[in-house]
This record gives sequence, C-alpha cells and structure tokens, in this order.
Amino acid sequence: MCIISEFHLCSNSRVKFGLTRFQNESNEIRISYFIAVNGNKSSHITFTLRKENCPAISTSQTVLPQVESVKYLGLHFVCKLNWKEHIIKKRKQTDLKVNEIKWLIGRNSNLSLENKLLVYKAVIKPIWTYGIELWGCASKSNAAIIQRSQSKILRTIANAP
Repeated sequence: MCIISEFHLCSNSRVKFGLTRFQNESNEIRISYFIAVNGNKSSHITFTLRKENCPAISTSQTVLPQVESVKYLGLHFVCKLNWKEHIIKKRKQTDLKVNEIKWLIGRNSNLSLENKLLVYKAVIKPIWTYGIELWGCASKSNAAIIQRSQSKILRTIANAP
C-alpha cells in the first residue's frame, strides 16, 4: 500500500506503473508460496491529501474496496494521515476500561494511592500509549483530548477536585 501511495503523488503513468508492479508482485507471491490475499479481509487505502481516488486494485479476481480509514495492529490510519480518529477511539476504549475498574480506582475505593496508580499504569496507560511513537506527532488539539481524559482519571484516582 505504501508503494501505491508514493506513486499516487506522482504523475498518472507512475500510478499505472505502481499498480502493475503491485499486481505482478502479489501474483508472484500467490504462485510461488501458495499464499492468497483474502479479499474479504483486505482493503485498499491511499495516503494522500489529493481528492481524486487511486485506481482499483484487484487480487486473484477480487477487487479490493477502497476505504478512508483502516485499523492495522491497533492503530487507526486515515487517508489524510491525521490522528483524530485514532485518538477518539482510544479515548472511548480508555473510558470503557475506567468504567469497568471504577470500583477499584474510584473515589470510594479503599486502595492506597500507590496501588491505584499501579493499577492505572498497568491497565489504562498502555491503552493510550500504544503506538505513541507514531501518533505522538498529532496536532495539539488532538493530543489535548488524551490529556484531558488522563487528567480526569488521575483526579478521580487521587480524589482531587
């Protein structure tokens, strides 16, 4: 997919060359290693700021659907390469996990502050820090979403106003 995105930013002949190369390589892998791409589980995304779409890609008689966003290894990639969708989904996931363990880390819990922080660092923090090397460069407004959520959770844990 990255090859296609790279060629999509160039002229139309380069797009065709990239698509042809991708088709040939995927066919070679299918024939040599008996590995077929599952068209039902695969999708096509082009990372670009341009508005036109990349030509369709097919693998073994199946045309891959072109999508605006895709989830890969727990990260949500959008064709415009902003991280707002990823951050919003991680915020929702964090909120669900906090609601599950609120009885343990909430204001009325009998656990000590150190143990509550330990639970926070072991259960909640990995949800939003996963892949931070990639999405850590998100805009300040998107990063503020995570910051607000984290502050709210930590105030709850510390029983602070």
